[in-house]
Amino acid sequence: MAIMSDVEHKETHAFQTEVTQLLHLMIHSLYSNKEIFLRELISNASDALDKLRFQAVSNAGLYENDSELKIRITFDRDAKTITIADNGIGMDKNEVIANIGTIARSGTREFLNSLTGDQAKDAHLIGQFGVGFYSSFIVAQSVSLTTRKAGLSREQGVRWQSSGDGQYTIEQVDQELRGTEIVLHLGEDQAEFLDDWRLRSIIRKFSDHVSWPILMIKPDYSKKDGDDKENIEVKAPEWETVNKASALWTRNKTDIKDEEYNEFYKHVGHDFEEPLAHLHVRLEGKQEYTLLLFVPKRAPFDLWDRDGKHGVKLYVRRVFIMEGAKELMPRYLRFIRGVIDSSDLPLNISREILQNNPMVDAIRKGTVGKIFGLFEEMAEKEPDKFKQVWKTFGMVLKEGIIEDYSNKNRLAKLLRFSSTHNDTSEQEVSLTDYVGRMKPDQEKIYYVTAESFAAAKNSPHLEIFRKKGIEVLLLSDRVDEWMVSHFTEFEGKPLQSVAKGGLDLGKLEDEEEKKDLEKKEGDFKELLDRVKKSLGETIKEARLTHRLTDSPACLVGDEHDISATMARILKDAGQDVPGTMRILELNPGHPLVIRLKNESNDERFNDLSRILYDQAMLSEGGQLDDPPGFIKKLNKLLMEMAS
Repeated sequence: MAIMSDVEHKETHAFQTEVTQLLHLMIHSLYSNKEIFLRELISNASDALDKLRFQAVSNAGLYENDSELKIRITFDRDAKTITIADNGIGMDKNEVIANIGTIARSGTREFLNSLTGDQAKDAHLIGQFGVGFYSSFIVAQSVSLTTRKAGLSREQGVRWQSSGDGQYTIEQVDQELRGTEIVLHLGEDQAEFLDDWRLRSIIRKFSDHVSWPILMIKPDYSKKDGDDKENIEVKAPEWETVNKASALWTRNKTDIKDEEYNEFYKHVGHDFEEPLAHLHVRLEGKQEYTLLLFVPKRAPFDLWDRDGKHGVKLYVRRVFIMEGAKELMPRYLRFIRGVIDSSDLPLNISREILQNNPMVDAIRKGTVGKIFGLFEEMAEKEPDKFKQVWKTFGMVLKEGIIEDYSNKNRLAKLLRFSSTHNDTSEQEVSLTDYVGRMKPDQEKIYYVTAESFAAAKNSPHLEIFRKKGIEVLLLSDRVDEWMVSHFTEFEGKPLQSVAKGGLDLGKLEDEEEKKDLEKKEGDFKELLDRVKKSLGETIKEARLTHRLTDSPACLVGDEHDISATMARILKDAGQDVPGTMRILELNPGHPLVIRLKNESNDERFNDLSRILYDQAMLSEGGQLDDPPGFIKKLNKLLMEMAS
């Protein structure tokens, strides 16, 4: 709620709770890297200039007779201030409140909860968040922002002020120039930044690639300390460009240093760390466009916000158009950062025009192909680096199997899984590895899904596969259930769930075991009928199985039934899931099943049947409908055995 202060038209607002938390943590965690405040403010100014140039394509009046776009940086030793000004798009009052008073991003609270107070760790996490405007308070004890949106009257300027103490003031002011001016009132211990050489070195280090001129007043070395200020002739300041002011992606990549690529990534990715890898290529043919794309080392905090503005910035002949266009970059590659600059698209292109545009489709196809090429080369020549990519972004890449049919086969070769080959949670097994290790007569790729790696690894469905040395993929990521529903074969080998359908190992079957099971089916028919009658509508049927070697029972679904794991995921998401009865399979060689077969007491038989069913449910990670009832039956059985 806004509170009117003593100054007319000045309002006092409280920061959003998350902003206050972030300010406190950031100031303390990033203090050793405090010079990044200038990089972040220049980056914001550059974005404002980009947006103005784009909007002015269709409305040249926004330039207000000043089309020379630039960023100006000045400092005042006496006042202890640094000023960063741009003549970009500017903001109105509502935009100031929305962009500075709040953090309107999905996942903010979860991000803040992950911070620990450990400065080394938090610096990395805050870097993933993108410090932006708030980095001002690393060096400033108070900040004043004055802005006017292009196209509005001078009376509609806005001034925002805060000391970073939980609240800010905002007022309407008379502002002749459009754009934004930020004045940092530095703390007593920040005098190092009130120095021309220091500021220039930071600009060249972090922002040399910015495509807009960053201007500072040229030092007047003719002045000397002790000169009588009253007798010094006042001259108009002579501005000079500090940065190279050329779009990095337009330069020849042989002339670009790794440090320049890294700093450009931090600019476009709002990241604290260097990227894991980059891709810089110019494509020519029917479509001409340049890619400068980066793979982050760490996942951004909002990676799972699928509807956010992720990914690349689109430029047309170096004019910024828009950010995060899913028409140019599929959602499963939303972690990729960088720019795409087209020579052919019209400057007035909109999101509506992007849709179903053959030129855009060609750019997207070529871009995705180059990214796959980068990953394929990395997997072959730098496996440790690709392992890091998969560990960080593997679950997102799996979404591509569902969303991108045209690249499904190529993406499938990049997938990595856990499996019974190494029995570790590290996802290192490729499908090519799996196929290369298949038994001579093995016709299928087997997998099991579960809600945790431990549940997958210890699933009773694996027992016969472990006994015969047949490798099984262990799938426990939440996306895996959706993925395998869209992914039915790899290089002609069908994928088969070990928890669905009757077990048919084809030529891998032991004929003697098969004949023995067929023989027992007659002996156990009465037991199976009794179990079905006892459990009623809880199960679809009861039958014998040879898939178990150590466990007494397990639950399986029919070939086309929804899996138990998927049903639980949908239920947790609040969706209504139609009840699907499962099949209870019994191990005829297990002592508990034999005991059940010989049980004549109906009450005890019913209790034992229910215990076997509940155990089978628990062993696959499911939840019991009646946990107290299960415990009561189990305790009763144990007491009878002890007596």
